[in-house]
Amino acid sequence: MYALIVPASTPLILLVVVMALSWWEDHILPSPPTEPAESPVETPLTPAQFPELAHVDTTLTREVAGR
Repeated sequence: MYALIVPASTPLILLVVVMALSWWEDHILPSPPTEPAESPVETPLTPAQFPELAHVDTTLTREVAGR
């Protein structure tokens, strides 16, 4: 009889373990701070910083569009 109970109950046991770990994560573990202590100031990116992106190969575009 135990040979039938163990394989049949394995998915339920795994589900209980996953749900318990989820509850543990939500209620027991400390939550991370909502806002970082010191947020770095980012400068806006300009096209001059990426000169290789400003150039578009128009010959390739014309070849693909001409198909």
